[in-house]
Amino acid sequence: MKKILFALVASAAALAGTSAYAADDAGTAYIGAGVVGSHYKFDVPGATSTSDRSGDKATGKIFGGYNFDKTWAIEGGYTDFGKKGYDYTVGGAPGHVQTKADSLYLAGKGTYTVNDQVAVFGKLGVARNHNDVSTTGIASVTGDSNKTALYGSVGAEYAINKNVKVSLEYENYGKNNIDLGRKNSAITAGVRYNF
Repeated sequence: MKKILFALVASAAALAGTSAYAADDAGTAYIGAGVVGSHYKFDVPGATSTSDRSGDKATGKIFGGYNFDKTWAIEGGYTDFGKKGYDYTVGGAPGHVQTKADSLYLAGKGTYTVNDQVAVFGKLGVARNHNDVSTTGIASVTGDSNKTALYGSVGAEYAINKNVKVSLEYENYGKNNIDLGRKNSAITAGVRYNF
């Protein structure tokens, strides 16, 4: 997966076009927000479930960046994966697991312009992942974990006008020391505003 993400970022940079879409971005800063759709799944050995152990959750993201030229940008952001709990039973004894996860990332961004309104992009950088896990019952995995990991994404964006763009991307935030509950990837729908 890491090799594929790196290849996509490198390809986007090598193929970057010269259309007005990318030229308008050169030397501009931007801010944005997004809706993040992520998947969770709780695996407690020997547990029988009294609630849903897996599903999807919509949370939020804020980000900002700077376009150096028509091809290259740098971007940083904060993603809140939210809080999710799971009730279980092991050998007749009840228990509960709860996680709260978030991530900070900083990445380089390479863009390939398809036409005056559409572009595809790839990002590669680092993420600082945080996952706070608390449990009751037999499953003892309580902890507060911070880990730096490889971050990557691929996506496409559409220019509504010179300043406003909407995007859809697949993001991978890498591993965490305690990955109980949260999965490492997400689909994000975003909107950004260029200054």
